[in-house]
Amino acid sequence: MKCILCESYTFTHICTECQNTFLAPSLYKRRLSNGIHVISFYRYEEIKELLFTKHTDIGFYIYTILAKLSFEKFAKEFHTKEKYYAIAIDDTITSGYSHTAILNKHLKTYNIKPLFNQLRANNSVSYSGQSKHFREKNPRNFQLQKLKNANIILVDDIITTGSTLTQACLEVQKQNKTVSFCLTLTDVSLK
Repeated sequence: MKCILCESYTFTHICTECQNTFLAPSLYKRRLSNGIHVISFYRYEEIKELLFTKHTDIGFYIYTILAKLSFEKFAKEFHTKEKYYAIAIDDTITSGYSHTAILNKHLKTYNIKPLFNQLRANNSVSYSGQSKHFREKNPRNFQLQKLKNANIILVDDIITTGSTLTQACLEVQKQNKTVSFCLTLTDVSLK
């Protein structure tokens, strides 16, 4: 097959050269209105075409590559004595897979345990391309399963206004648990 970035022949959808050259992650930090930090790995413009694959057949492969390059690398370098649960935002399966579950899966280490089917939106309205006002008028109404651990990492693919992550944080806090920080692939606000 051909690399979708450079069209060289490769065994993966994105060749190793392009992964190393164009998809080397960086760390970007942003704070939600509730004070929780969000760490992102890419500027939106750097990977937006790849993000558009999430509802297509090759999206599974693209998100797996991005997760290995960013989330997995982060988890391997995140050394702490505390134990964490990683919870994906609304990891409902669509298009044959869940893009947030792929990201979450790649956080598994000795001190981070990914949990699945824990935080689901009761309102399945799409926020894609919507304004902050629209997002505030149409909350996701998350439902969270009972948690044992107090240290939580929330996982999503994109942060735009921060309303989805803020709503998810509120659900976690209702159980007297702590959202330590959030991880996303990309932050739309980064220029």
